[in-house]
Amino acid sequence: MKFISTNKKSEPVSFLEAMRKGLAPDSGLYMPEEIPVLPDSFWSSVGDLSFHEIAFEMAKPYLKDELSDAELQSVIDDTFNFPVPVKSLADHHFVLELYHGPTLAFKDFGARFMARLFSEKARKEQQEVTILVATSGDTGSAVAHGFYKVNGVNVCLLYPKGKVSKLQEQQMAALGENVTALEVDGVFDDCQSLVKQAFTDEELNDGMQLSSANSINIARLLPQSFYYAFALAELQKKGIGQPVFSVPSGNFGNLTGGLLAMKMGMPVQHFLAATNVNDVVPEYLNGNQFKVRDSIQTISNAMDVGNPSNFARIQHLFDYSDSAIRNHLTGYSYNDEQTRETIREVFEEEGYLLCPHTAIGYRAAKEYQKEKGENVPLVTLATAHPVKFRDVIEPEINNRIEIPERLKVWLEREKKSVPIHKEFKSFKSFLLAEFR
Repeated sequence: MKFISTNKKSEPVSFLEAMRKGLAPDSGLYMPEEIPVLPDSFWSSVGDLSFHEIAFEMAKPYLKDELSDAELQSVIDDTFNFPVPVKSLADHHFVLELYHGPTLAFKDFGARFMARLFSEKARKEQQEVTILVATSGDTGSAVAHGFYKVNGVNVCLLYPKGKVSKLQEQQMAALGENVTALEVDGVFDDCQSLVKQAFTDEELNDGMQLSSANSINIARLLPQSFYYAFALAELQKKGIGQPVFSVPSGNFGNLTGGLLAMKMGMPVQHFLAATNVNDVVPEYLNGNQFKVRDSIQTISNAMDVGNPSNFARIQHLFDYSDSAIRNHLTGYSYNDEQTRETIREVFEEEGYLLCPHTAIGYRAAKEYQKEKGENVPLVTLATAHPVKFRDVIEPEINNRIEIPERLKVWLEREKKSVPIHKEFKSFKSFLLAEFR
């Protein structure tokens, strides 16, 4: 299978080559030239399959020309070695808990899958690669741990100074070895801009093999489609049909994964794009122009994105039809006080803890259900463990959240980040000095 750029000015490439490049030479994002549709028999009996079986069947059409069945199965078995619970709340509302991986965030799915594929590629080609990652929170820690000590791969993480939680920072800045954390004097959009500029800089690309593990990378996107199908499978076991998925959204890779699953034939009613006050996509879905702007800092920091890259993929999936996009997506946005209120109310009424990002998705689901006036089956994607946002949550619930032992160790380690200015010249000089 070949992969093409959303800007349509670059040559088609294979999956592993698209993964290595990260961004296409024309600055577009890679997408499948043709999306494979799995047979109805797969979707109607998906409830009989395990997560690993679902992942294998969904990944195989994209990778069958590059990995053997045994190699692909090994990647899947090694990547997804943690549970994916679906919790049932009141009024046909379910929560898909995606935070039971090593760094307690949904980013573990994409980062670990991608790391295993890079390991396979490095083993076959004996060629070193430098991974560049802009992060507003959990992507950095997931990528850092997914690629930690992977032979033939250097990882460079860029995060905005003072705008990630202490735990998030420590998880990516206390590793060392082949993982370098850069503390950028700016916001997430500055970090993302530096990474994008690096991929189009001729001198950098002549001197080193660059790739990205952000959600702009196709290898991060593909595994994010698997868990939507698994949620459908879990609902099938309960005799429940097509759900509505509510997705906390920042750079919109997570939602795009769901749309990709839908295009592969997954039966679904609708998708909700739930954001904080960085609401460029909800505004567009409500009939306005898509207009990027500077991001605003919030308590749901991983969603503080004013120019979501994956919107280009959403447009591509729907052939750039505004009406088609709006027909499948409804947008909601909430401020910090509404987010805090949701955390409080759900804990008091149901005894269930939501992180600030998941709370936004949960609130959107409840609002959508109220608007429809019926108990439609709703699945909210829970993107991070509440413990990662103790400073926000504990004052709202008047309770302490116990830190798991596997996280405590990172708070005690030495921070090893490198301060850097948001100007590209500084970043380029650092890369040339360290990795060429």
